[in-house]
Amino acid sequence: MNHDSSSHSVLMGYILWIVGFTGSDRFYYGKPISGTIYFFTFGLLGIGWILDLFLIPSMAREADLRFVQGKIDYNVAWLLLTFLGPFGVHRFYMGKWLTGFLYLFTLGIFGIGYIYDFWTLNDQITVLNASDR
Repeated sequence: MNHDSSSHSVLMGYILWIVGFTGSDRFYYGKPISGTIYFFTFGLLGIGWILDLFLIPSMAREADLRFVQGKIDYNVAWLLLTFLGPFGVHRFYMGKWLTGFLYLFTLGIFGIGYIYDFWTLNDQITVLNASDR
């Protein structure tokens, strides 16, 4: 169990900010609508991407209030989703073996499941972490 008081790291936000014109940092902090807008507009044509440099600390604080900590670490899950998501590695990490294998053999159910997880990963982890309490 993570004994740190933070569920979402500022450092991880800045790491994801590097590719933030894709909306990665916004998805990480639980903002899927603006993440999707950033994805389709390349970070609001770069303007929103630059603004996020200053907004990341406040987005991290807000995410810490919204999401439940527990045995599943948000940072690890997001790294796995971002870089190995089509192979279901993040699902194996969360203990979702059946869907992990399904993702592995279908490349994230042909990409649709991969996108779905960008929208819902924080909530999936919160539910799993809350059920372990």
